[in-house]
Amino acid sequence: MEIGARILLTFLVSQVVRTGAQEDTDTACVPGFQVKEYQVQYDGGFRKEEPLLKVLFDDCAGNEGVRFEVSHPDFAVDGESRLVPQRDVLDSGTVLFIHGQNGHADDMAQVDIIGPPPQSPQTLREILGLGQVPYRSKRSLLVPPMFVPENQRAPFPRPIGKVSVISADMQENHIFRLTGKGADQDPSGVFSINKVTGEVSVSRSLDREAIAVYHLQVSTADLSGKVVEGPVPLDVSVIDQNDNRPIFTEPRYAGEVLEGSPTGTTVMTMTASDADDPNTDNAVLRYIIVRQSPDKPSPNMFYIDPEKGDIVTVISPKQLDRETLPTTQYELEIMAKDMAGSDVGLTGTATATITITDKNDHAPEFTHSLFQATVNEGSTGVVLNLTVDDRDDPATGAWRAVYSIINGNTGQSFEVHTNPDNNEGMLSVVKPLDYEGTAFHTLLIKVENEDPLVPDVGYGPSSTATVHVTVLDVNEGPVFFPDPMAVTKRENVPVGSFVATLNATDPDLLQMQTIRFAVLKDPAGWLSVHPVKGTVNTTAILDRESHFVHDNTYSAIFAATDNGSPPATGTGTLLITLEDDNDNAPYVSPTVARVCEDAKDLNVMLVGGLDKDISPNAAPFRIELGKQPGLEKTWKVTRVNSTHSQVALLHNLKRANYNLPLLVTDSGVPPLSNSTDIKVQVCTCKKNKMDCSRASSAGASLLLLGLLLLSSLCL
Repeated sequence: MEIGARILLTFLVSQVVRTGAQEDTDTACVPGFQVKEYQVQYDGGFRKEEPLLKVLFDDCAGNEGVRFEVSHPDFAVDGESRLVPQRDVLDSGTVLFIHGQNGHADDMAQVDIIGPPPQSPQTLREILGLGQVPYRSKRSLLVPPMFVPENQRAPFPRPIGKVSVISADMQENHIFRLTGKGADQDPSGVFSINKVTGEVSVSRSLDREAIAVYHLQVSTADLSGKVVEGPVPLDVSVIDQNDNRPIFTEPRYAGEVLEGSPTGTTVMTMTASDADDPNTDNAVLRYIIVRQSPDKPSPNMFYIDPEKGDIVTVISPKQLDRETLPTTQYELEIMAKDMAGSDVGLTGTATATITITDKNDHAPEFTHSLFQATVNEGSTGVVLNLTVDDRDDPATGAWRAVYSIINGNTGQSFEVHTNPDNNEGMLSVVKPLDYEGTAFHTLLIKVENEDPLVPDVGYGPSSTATVHVTVLDVNEGPVFFPDPMAVTKRENVPVGSFVATLNATDPDLLQMQTIRFAVLKDPAGWLSVHPVKGTVNTTAILDRESHFVHDNTYSAIFAATDNGSPPATGTGTLLITLEDDNDNAPYVSPTVARVCEDAKDLNVMLVGGLDKDISPNAAPFRIELGKQPGLEKTWKVTRVNSTHSQVALLHNLKRANYNLPLLVTDSGVPPLSNSTDIKVQVCTCKKNKMDCSRASSAGASLLLLGLLLLSSLCL
C-alpha cells in the first residue's frame, strides 16, 4: 500500500490558536499540533512499518525532545514525525489519538480511520499477535486509552475517543454502557458513551490537579440490561496544562551567615512547589534573585542555585565584615518560575532575610589605661566601674566582657564582676581593708570576651588597665583579745569575787586614744567591770543551776569605747564555765503508785533518784525506808542500780491509801539527803479492772497530788 493512497486529507481542520489579533503569515507561533485532526483510509489493514501520515507539531522552540504517545498500542510516531504501525494491524478501530509533549508544548491530535472494519475470521488474540487459537465467534471489546486536555472551553460535550467491538456480528439490540467514577458514580456525568456507536465524550472542563486519571469500565448489554461483553477498563488521562503558579512553602525565610565566611557558603534553601504534573515542564522550577536590599557594597552579594534553591555567598570574606557593612540584614526577593524558567513560565515570589552574624574579631579595650578609686577602711562593696569598648555585636559572647585581676590582689581583698546591663567591670572590696596595714593598693586588671578571639586577632595592651585604690583612715572600734575570753569559776563564790581582766586595743595606732569598758549584756545581772582597768567582778551569787546557764557556761558581752571623733565601740564576749557545788538535795520520782489488794506480785513501784547537781555531787544514790518505826514489817526497798531502787510489800494490804516515807542521799562531800512521801493506793481489782473509788485513808492519809504511775502490777 502506498502512502499517497492512504492519506485522503492531511490538512482537514487547522485549529491553530494564535495569540495576536492578526492571522497573516506574521502572526506569532502557538506551540502544539499545527493540524489537530487527520483522516486515514482503511483498505483491508495496515502493514508493519509502512507510514500512514506525517504529523505537524511545532513547539516554537526547535522541537527538541518531543515525545509522542498513540492511543492504540500497535501504532507509534517515529523520529520523522510519521505515524507508523508497529506490526500488521487488521483492526485499528475508528479513531486514534496522538499526544505530543516536551518542555515547551503539550497538545493532542485526532486521527479518524475511514472505511468499514474487516470481516475477518481472526480472533482478538490473533489480531493482537498473541498466537493462533481455535476460532471462536465470541465478540470482544477494543477499548483504547483516551486523553483529555484540562481547562477546555465550551462547547460541550466533546468526543474524546471511540470503543469498538471485534466480532462477526453486533446485534442491533446490543448497546454500549459506561460505568465507574466519572460516569454513573461521583463525580457522575463527566463522561458519556453513545450507546450505538461507542463514541465517548466529555461533558465539561476538567482539572488535572483534582483528578489526573479517570478509571472507567465499558461493557455491552442487551435491551434487558444483561451484560453481553465486558466490562473492559477504560482509562481517561487528563493532559496537564500550565495553570498553577509556583508557591513557596513560606512567605518569608530567615537565614544567617557568619561574617568573614568563605565565598560559596550556603546560607539557606528556598523551596517552592507547583501543583502541575511533576512529569512535565509545567512543574519544573527555576529560582532567581530579583532584588537585593540594600545593594551595597555589591548588588550581587548572594547567588541562588536555579534548580536546588540554595542561597550562597558571592561576596569575598574580607568584604563580608559585619562592622563595616552598611547593615547587618539583607533582604532578597526570590522568584520561582515553572516551565524550567522559560519566558512563558508562571512565577511565584518570596522574601529571604539574611542576617550577618558576628564573630569575635575585635578584642575589648579599656577606655582608660589608669583608673583610680578611694575606699574607707573597714568597708566592703563596689568601689569602681571599669569601662571598655568592643566593636563586636552587643549581647553576644563576642562582646560580653570577662574581667580578672592578674596582679596586686594580695590577700584576695578585691573581686571584679561584669555588669550584665552595660558590660562594665564592677571592682569590689570583699575583705575590709586596713589603713594602718596598707593605705595604697595597685591592681592590674585584664578584660577578655566570653568567646575566644579568631586566630588572627589577639589581646593587646589596651585590654589591660591599672587601678589605684587609696584606703582612707576611719576611727575603728577597739578590738578585744582574746575574743571570746574563757574563764572557769566555782559557783556560789562570794559577791565581789574577781572573775577576769578584759583586754582591748585600739587599731588606730597613730591616734593615741584611750579606752573605757562597760557591761553591754549581762542576762542574770551577776557581773560588773571597771571602766578603765577592765577588771570583772561578781555582783551576785553565781548559780550553775540557773536557767541563764547553758552547758555549765554563762555568757556576757562587754563594750570597749575609744575617745575618737566620733567615738568608736568594739565588743567582746566573756565565757564563764561554772564548777558545781553540792548545793541541791536529791529527790525521788515517781511519788504515786497503785496496787491491787489481792495482788500476787508484791512489787509496788520502781523509784529513781534525781539531783540538780552533777557528778560527783549526784549519783550513785542511796534510797531507803524512812525512820518511822514498824515500816520494815510491811515494806521493803531493794537497790537496782546506782540511780534506782525497787519498792515492794511484804504482805497484801487492805484497800486504803498509804503514805510511805523514803529517804534518798546523794554522793556529794558532804552528802545531802531528802525525805519524800510516796502515795500508795491499794485498790480492788476484778476482771483486769482496778476500782480505787472507795479507798479510805490509813494512818496519816493525804490527798493524792497526781496519778503518775511508773510501775503497778495487777494479777
